[in-house]
Amino acid sequence: MKLLVTGRHLTITSGTRTEIEKKLGRLERLLNGGAVSAQCTVGREREQHVCDLTVHARGDHMLHGVGRHRQIGQAVAGAVEKITQQAHKLADRLKTRRRDAGRAAASAAKQVTDQAPAGNPRVIRARPTPLKPMSLDDAVLRLADGPSAFLVFRDAGTDAVSILYRRPDGHFGLIEPEV
Repeated sequence: MKLLVTGRHLTITSGTRTEIEKKLGRLERLLNGGAVSAQCTVGREREQHVCDLTVHARGDHMLHGVGRHRQIGQAVAGAVEKITQQAHKLADRLKTRRRDAGRAAASAAKQVTDQAPAGNPRVIRARPTPLKPMSLDDAVLRLADGPSAFLVFRDAGTDAVSILYRRPDGHFGLIEPEV
């Protein structure tokens, strides 16, 4: 990362410059090496030191913080702390985007594999459903109340497996086995 340290109305000592580099090194690790450049302007206003710090991160992200304190080291620490908070938010945002992009890619890949070629239809097993013995009226009530499009049940009167389904016209259809 390129670092430019400028002093306004004061001279920057090598100790101050080293301290700024050390604190920005921690920030660079937080951004996974994504910090491109940093500009630090240290000045004196009234009885306080003011550190104005701007970090340019990868992807045109600008992090900016200002620290004020009587001691120059504390002013730098305040500015770095504000930028660290912004870097945490940025890192979390980037992780979330990568996670969402991975999920979207996995979902798209699953849809592609679920679509069968025209010549070879695939059989995709659904979860098993229990066959409950019930009358036709009970089955109609259960299908009318639920969101599903069909109901497989064992007819209580004949003990045969039957299928009740919703028709496009709003009525119900019944499939019974031949005896």
